Amino acid sequence: MTISVAVIGTGAIGMDLVSKIYHSSLLNCQLLAGRNKDSAGTRRAAQLGCPTSAGGIDAILAASEPFDVVFDATNAMSHAKHWELLRPLGTLLIDLTPSHLGKMIVPTVTGIDVLTERNVSLISCGGQASIPILHALSRHFRINDIEVVATVASDILGRATRINIDEYVETTQLALSTFTGVANTKAILNISPAVPPAMFRVTIFASIPGVTTEQITPVVTDAVEAVRGFSAGYSLTTLKVTEGRVSISLEVIASSNVLPEYAGNLDLINSAAIMVAEQYAHYRNKLESK
Repeated sequence: MTISVAVIGTGAIGMDLVSKIYHSSLLNCQLLAGRNKDSAGTRRAAQLGCPTSAGGIDAILAASEPFDVVFDATNAMSHAKHWELLRPLGTLLIDLTPSHLGKMIVPTVTGIDVLTERNVSLISCGGQASIPILHALSRHFRINDIEVVATVASDILGRATRINIDEYVETTQLALSTFTGVANTKAILNISPAVPPAMFRVTIFASIPGVTTEQITPVVTDAVEAVRGFSAGYSLTTLKVTEGRVSISLEVIASSNVLPEYAGNLDLINSAAIMVAEQYAHYRNKLESK
């Protein structure tokens, strides 16, 4: 049995979410709500038979029954308001903005048992790419400091992301420390104007005294394979160790019906969000079958 879901935000993230929901056997997209009735996301949702509205959060609240899940693909400031309004309804709110208001989720690290939480945060694309690797390393080695540099193509970066760059940095750094126990962390977001557009790449720098390439390689490759279980375009491109300084480069190629290949940042965080929603659907179905 499917559960009812809605998406707030009609940009590239919202458009890809609707497409992914359409191909899910567990999720039924019953509304895409935004402010721009003529956006590409609105047109795509209509083509797939998903109702649309330019009423934003008001359209979500006006539904005859609360949605089981709402994906928030707007911006960090709006998310705070959305959470305040949706909290009394019991809806699971999956946050794709860098607001860090809800419980931070990285599927291969935390698992996806969000059943006791009504607001869960997917942190950021850089966080989703780097934390599985860094968390795995932190379980085996002592890390002194971490720096994560994400590079995204300019023309896939929407207005909401651009106005949330400070929140992106703060939320990603908080998550890096939370999931590794390392106090000294730094997150950097590079917006590339390159033509053709740059692929989504994340480089991790970490100080791990005494570590060798032979020690680190199996830990990193296992973490990469776990992420590839739900995001097939995620891959390790380089791994170097020089006198305790570790450098790891990752690339994500989007596997999407509506996004270009270089939009791996959006594909990765959306795939994680869909995974959380589908696990919640499994839980709801088990309860109803008892």
